Amino acid sequence: AVLDLLEGSTALRDKLEANTAYFREAIQAAGFEIKPGTHPITPVMVYDAVKAQQLSARLLELGVYAVGFFYPVVPKGQARVRVQISAVHEREHLERAVAAFARCPPVGRTPF
Repeated sequence: AVLDLLEGSTALRDKLEANTAYFREAIQAAGFEIKPGTHPITPVMVYDAVKAQQLSARLLELGVYAVGFFYPVVPKGQARVRVQISAVHEREHLERAVAAFARCPPVGRTPF
């Protein structure tokens, strides 16, 4: 059934691509560093394990579920918060997520 759906239309793939491009551009414009790429998994770099956990917790308080990853899942000093974009997201969801990130203290400058 999935193959039939994918063969019938590229609408979901196109929406995923548009959502990914929008989020990546918007989160960088909000002052966050991300790993380069065009894929829907967007690693927002934090570099510090504790700060990644704190950012993830604060985002959850603000209604955004994004998981902090740190060593041993990623190399030491490369902690991040992973955001997974999907075709189910509407633009307002992505805008809300970026706004939640923007409400968090700048990573590495002030405590959470």
